[in-house]
Amino acid sequence: MAQSRRQLLKAGVASAAVAAASALGSVAWAASGQPIRILVGFPPGGGSDAIARLLAEKLKDELGGVTVLVDNRPGAGGQIAAQQLKAAPADGHTLFLTHDHTISILPQVVKKPGFDPQQDFVPVAGFATFVNALAVSSQTPAKNLAEYVQWLKGGAKRGTIGIPAPASTPEFLVKILAEQTKLDLVAAPYRGSAPMLADMLGNQIPAGIGSVQDFMENHKAGKLRVIGVLGEKRQLSMPEVPTMLEQGIKGFEDLPYYGIYAPKGTPQAFVDRFSAAIAKVLQQRDVYAQLTALGLTVGYMNPSQLAAREAAYTKVWTGIIQRSGFQPQ
Repeated sequence: MAQSRRQLLKAGVASAAVAAASALGSVAWAASGQPIRILVGFPPGGGSDAIARLLAEKLKDELGGVTVLVDNRPGAGGQIAAQQLKAAPADGHTLFLTHDHTISILPQVVKKPGFDPQQDFVPVAGFATFVNALAVSSQTPAKNLAEYVQWLKGGAKRGTIGIPAPASTPEFLVKILAEQTKLDLVAAPYRGSAPMLADMLGNQIPAGIGSVQDFMENHKAGKLRVIGVLGEKRQLSMPEVPTMLEQGIKGFEDLPYYGIYAPKGTPQAFVDRFSAAIAKVLQQRDVYAQLTALGLTVGYMNPSQLAAREAAYTKVWTGIIQRSGFQPQ
């Protein structure tokens, strides 16, 4: 009985501490009069931008009416936005919404990225994993991977595949695909998924690799075709599309993630308050439905869980990058 009382007392103290931290965060944000800025390293119109704007709108209410703005800082695969986060005051007013590329890949492929996620950032919350996909333009006749490979063999200039950023996960996926199909494939880097999609829709480029959410709308509208998804399971949002594994291509199974980060030194009260707000927003049915419709697998990760996911994913891709022979630029 005494043990139970002690456990209840500890639980009550912990709950009170969380509540106090949340209240402190809300009061400080309201008192400052400053908006919360969410940096996004890609231009408007892409998947990351759409996700950030959805969450920003909902977070305003969850944080007691504090204005939450999306600040697009596109370029270099999120590197510019990451540098902006590092330089921002650690006062809880600047955050960075990004996926695996900027956190787990960029520091391995760029000699001087201008930031170190381990030293300069604090994990705040993870909110989803997602899958990349291979899609073809409307004038590329292939309806599956086998047909795409056969089509590639019919013309030497057909093997260009668009990617949203140089030295990104999609670039290494192009290398894996080239190795396993024994074809000469070339990755064509863009500054984000939006310009890549524009060229695919205009039939300026025959294929592209990007996130499922980048291709979802145009796939359903018949303006392009997704012919393979990564991961071990088909996607609920497009169950008719087989996985790359089903089509004989291995090495596409590990799933990238989305997370939110703050500058190192941000008070824990702000981190806890914002992380808790993300958790509540994700429980809203319309948010869950909209994120799922974008091809995300929604799932809240607290700061320590996000850090663990980041570490595991980075380890997998360290091996892939090293085996590819890629030299940091």
